This record gives sequence, structure tokens and C-alpha cells, in this order.
Amino acid sequence: MVAIKADESMWCPIIDWPSIMVETQKRLHSFIRKRVSNFADVDDLFQTTWLEVLVNRGRFNGRSRPETWVFGIAMNLIKNYYLDSRTRALRATHVDMLDNESIEKDEPEIILAGREALMDAVGKFSKMPKEYQRLLKVLVENDVGYQELADHLSIPIGTVRSRLSRLRAFLRKEIQWEA
Repeated sequence: MVAIKADESMWCPIIDWPSIMVETQKRLHSFIRKRVSNFADVDDLFQTTWLEVLVNRGRFNGRSRPETWVFGIAMNLIKNYYLDSRTRALRATHVDMLDNESIEKDEPEIILAGREALMDAVGKFSKMPKEYQRLLKVLVENDVGYQELADHLSIPIGTVRSRLSRLRAFLRKEIQWEA
């Protein structure tokens, strides 16, 4: 690394990046390999590290050795790799669960049973006490939590909780609803 003085207050590092790449190639690959087990991902991270170095080399300020900066980029890419793989795993699990759920819900018997239960519930809605009807209507139309429901109905949150508890008991008794 050679530094030249651009003016009295600033030093500009001049880096021979191709030489740095050749000198640190094996160490960088080993560094990534120790942290990532999949060989294909190691090669991808290795290449991405050098791509990031070349794209961002103008941001290198000379406060550390160029090798340290390169390894820092590699470490950040490895962290992102693990964060992304966790996210992909969670998404895949969630998608699998949704696939299984939709298969079960697409069965004609389940659809028919759901429609019958809905018709029964609609019929019994008019038999509910007015406070239950109002509570259920606001809850279904607005999809809100306890506090928002209390604010919307202008009643204390404790009243909301007790009414919801009684509403659940009513639904269990009247339409064999399971929460």
C-alpha cells in the first residue's frame, strides 16, 4: 500500500487490489470455509466478497490494512448468509404448513361443514344479547385487539375481556364452537 498526499489535510491510499487478491486468496477461502459448510456457498461467498471489494474499493479509507477490510466484508457476507438461510427455512416451513392446510380445507366435506356451521352461527347471531352482537360485529369488521376494541366501544378493557369470555362461553354452548 502506498499513500500519497492529496493536500495538506488528507491522505489518499493507493491500493494494488489485484496483488491483494492474489496474496489473500487462499486465506480468504479458508476463512469462509471454516464458517460455512456448503462448498457451493463457500465459492459464492468468496466471489461475492471480491465483487464487493472491487465495487466498493473507493470507500476504503486506509484506517486498516486492506486485508483486514476484505476479511471484514467477508464476515458481513457470512452473517447475511446465515440470516438469509434462517429466513428461507422459516419461509419454507411456513409455506409447507400452508400447503398442508389448504389441502385439508379444500375437501368438499370440510367446505360443506364450514358452510353449515356458518349458517348456524348467523342464525344464532340474532338470538345473542345485543352487547355480544355489537362486540362481535366490531371485532370481526375491524380485526382489533382488546385495547382498540375498548376504545372503539368506549368501555373499559376489563369489560371487553369479560364480555369476550362470556361470548366464547355462549358460542361454545350454542353452536359447539371450539376456540
